[in-house]
Amino acid sequence: MAAAKPALTDSLSFCLAQLAAAAGQGLGGEEDSATNETPLGCALLALRTRHIKAAGGIERFRTRGGLRPLLALLRRAAAAGPAPSQAGPGSAPSSDVSATAGPAPSSGSAPAAVSSTPSPPVRLRKTLDLALSILANCCTEGACRAEVRRLGGILPLVTILQCVKTDSIQNRTARALGNLAMEPESCGDIHSAGAVPLLVESLTACQDSQCLQSVVRALRNLADSPQHRLALAQQGAVRPLAELLAATPDSALTSALVRALLELSRGCSRACAEQLSLGGGLGPLVSLASHPKRAVSEATILILANLCAQGLVRPALGNAGGVEVLLGELQRRRGPSGASPASQQPLVRAVCLLCREAINRARLRDAGGLELLMGLLQDPRASAWHPRVVAALVGFLYDTGALGRLQALGLVPLLAGQLCGEVGDEEEEGREAASWDFPEERTPERAQAGSFRSLRSWLISEGYTAGPGDVSPDWSPERCPPPEPAEPVSPTLLRTPRTLRTPGRSPAASTEEPWGREGPALLLLSRFSQAPDPSGALVTGPALCGLLAYVTGAPGPPSPRALRILARLTCNPACLEAFVRSYGAALLRAWLVLGVAPDDWPAPRARPARRSQHRELGEMLLQNLTVQAESPFGVGALTHLLLSGSPEDRVACALTLPFICRKPSLWRRLLLDQGGLRLLLAALTRPAPHPLFLFFAADSLSCLRGLVSPAVSPALPPASPLDLDPPSPCLYGPLLGPAPVPAPDLHFLLDSGLQLPAQRAASATASPFFRALLSGSFAEAQMDLVPLRGLSPSAAWPILHHLHGCRGCGAALGPVPPPGQPLLGSEAEEALEAAGRFLLPGLEEELEEAVGRIHLGPQGGPESVGEVFRLGRPRLAAHCARWTLGPGQCPRKRGLALVGLVEAAGEEAGLLTEALLAVVMGIELGAKVPA
Repeated sequence: MAAAKPALTDSLSFCLAQLAAAAGQGLGGEEDSATNETPLGCALLALRTRHIKAAGGIERFRTRGGLRPLLALLRRAAAAGPAPSQAGPGSAPSSDVSATAGPAPSSGSAPAAVSSTPSPPVRLRKTLDLALSILANCCTEGACRAEVRRLGGILPLVTILQCVKTDSIQNRTARALGNLAMEPESCGDIHSAGAVPLLVESLTACQDSQCLQSVVRALRNLADSPQHRLALAQQGAVRPLAELLAATPDSALTSALVRALLELSRGCSRACAEQLSLGGGLGPLVSLASHPKRAVSEATILILANLCAQGLVRPALGNAGGVEVLLGELQRRRGPSGASPASQQPLVRAVCLLCREAINRARLRDAGGLELLMGLLQDPRASAWHPRVVAALVGFLYDTGALGRLQALGLVPLLAGQLCGEVGDEEEEGREAASWDFPEERTPERAQAGSFRSLRSWLISEGYTAGPGDVSPDWSPERCPPPEPAEPVSPTLLRTPRTLRTPGRSPAASTEEPWGREGPALLLLSRFSQAPDPSGALVTGPALCGLLAYVTGAPGPPSPRALRILARLTCNPACLEAFVRSYGAALLRAWLVLGVAPDDWPAPRARPARRSQHRELGEMLLQNLTVQAESPFGVGALTHLLLSGSPEDRVACALTLPFICRKPSLWRRLLLDQGGLRLLLAALTRPAPHPLFLFFAADSLSCLRGLVSPAVSPALPPASPLDLDPPSPCLYGPLLGPAPVPAPDLHFLLDSGLQLPAQRAASATASPFFRALLSGSFAEAQMDLVPLRGLSPSAAWPILHHLHGCRGCGAALGPVPPPGQPLLGSEAEEALEAAGRFLLPGLEEELEEAVGRIHLGPQGGPESVGEVFRLGRPRLAAHCARWTLGPGQCPRKRGLALVGLVEAAGEEAGLLTEALLAVVMGIELGAKVPA
């Protein structure tokens, strides 16, 4: 059987020739009687169905020059109709486009007129359909898109879109424009050519689903930049999309509409939000959030999140159920099998923005939003969002129920931690994201543009300010709310340090104050501090540490609101017991007055140099606590804590009393008569209830010593264990010369073989031990060489000097090692043991004073105190306690010394307790002290 004869249209060259001929002569041509088609129609059909779809067909069509005649053919069709409307912004003149398209056809060869009516002739429509389909397919490749733009193919497409209203042609034209819009340069040209109004018109006029999908896709691709998205919204592209979304049952069209609205709502403009709301799109979007197709539901949820950037639609969005949808999706993504933190970011932003309107706050609270926001604050992975979340919680400032729930969930310590935390990378919101509880009042005044006037009305109505004059127009509506109204407080109890006030501004003259990133957290903390009893939330270790870290660590002057919070807490009688139980008073004194924070202990860290200001603040706060403690209520509360509290509370009360009690009758009764001091001393060797407990205890004992003995000036340096008198003459030295006077009549033999000269009579009278040894019935009484066992030469040296009457000649300093070397096992300990064995109490005291002079003198430090105490001798223990609690001692050294004493004492704390008690009471160790 003979093979079929190949058709002419099988040749790409033939098809291109027919296309070139039609481009030069017109769209008509003689009809083939056998096929009832023109050669051009056959060529176009073959190009579309065979050549373009073949592998590499589009590239061959382009490289063979097929785009130029194809565009010329479309240009002839476009030339038959009216010029396109230049409605788009920045429209380019049509001459610029036609200049690149080659020579225009002569008037004599003009094709049959392309009617501007919706129904062109059938053959013309079919030719356009085929040509536009070929061009749209070619524009799926980047090289063809660039070539079409270079040849000026955009303007003819816009003209056809304007002139030919047939659905199929509109569909293919929109598809070609949508493909071209994938290139940023072509996208700009399409906007400039005025295609957007024509595409928007097609949305309302077209009934075919395929055509609508192509138009919607073209609009989506045209929204490639913020400027183009804004232009689309301003030209009314959003509202018909929303109306179609509300009306169409077509799932494919719905998917296309959702994708387009997602692109148009990025960085949602006011125009976009208004059109979407007016088009009735909010309700359908909320319904589509539960669409079974995940791509549709996720895109819909992101659209709702984008809309939250515009305050004008948030109330309507909440009414449509958007709060529950966004909150539920964020909870799902934060679950165990949820998405990555990056996918949660737009939802977190949306939920925080929804907190700006009262109606949405109520819905969010009822839907579990408070717990979700608290979970974000507690999640270290969400630290970049923490400032935004805290700012959102400010919306609940006067919602008592919500505040109680937030406090129960642990908000206060988290807020305190935010004061000095790292700054998140969140972008700032524009004025259009401001609360819509008081809609924007349009005004020609420049200083009160945007939502400032509505913000001012809201601030006044909510009680933030007393009148319009309290709010500066220069403040940012979202970042600078004014301070809370000040409560009337007795000037005796609440005093603001002079050096911490805003420079150059009287507190009574203006209520403005600095508002930094810590402002929202401080505002919430201030609200909590105004409760009748804020002690359970704010007077805790974490909360106080956060406030004090901010006050002392802020790079500039701290916000006066933080100072007011601290003053308000110390002036509240309900907080007194909490300050005692949590060691808050001791923390205020250590951090502000002494400059030692928990992070500074035991190793110091650099702090901002505003010590005098911090000291003044600390003294003011402690004075406020003193007023509370010495009131009848405070006396009863402290007495109850000390006598009936838990063991931990009793210790905390005993430690705090010297800081906040100045009445002798009160502190004597509680600390001395009722055993508070012994209770504190007994707790030193137990597990520390606070990281700074031993520092607090050393400071407390030092303060109590000053109360017991106020005559001792705190400016005096710590007393030395020894009077630094000049050394006395040495009486033993003459026996050591080549011609000793008097001549020795006795030698002591050491284990090392060393023989030391001595006088029998002087040695016998110096000690009962040597009197019995040298003058009694022992064999040594008849010996000229008497052995002294277990004694090294260095330890024997001060003993021989003492036996011959030397007192203070300096021999006792010989066996004492220098500071930094251990005393246990040293020759000094050996000498002390020998002095006790040989019944030489005077020598023991002299050796102990020598140890104290070297290790507890100017050369010694806190680490030497524990070394000296380890010798276990009562007089040295008293020297250690006196050095530790000396009135002029550095607070840090005092604390480190007490740490060394406690470590040296171990579980046997009796000696340490008695030594510290004696020093505090100002009596000698061994005398009778209060029980």
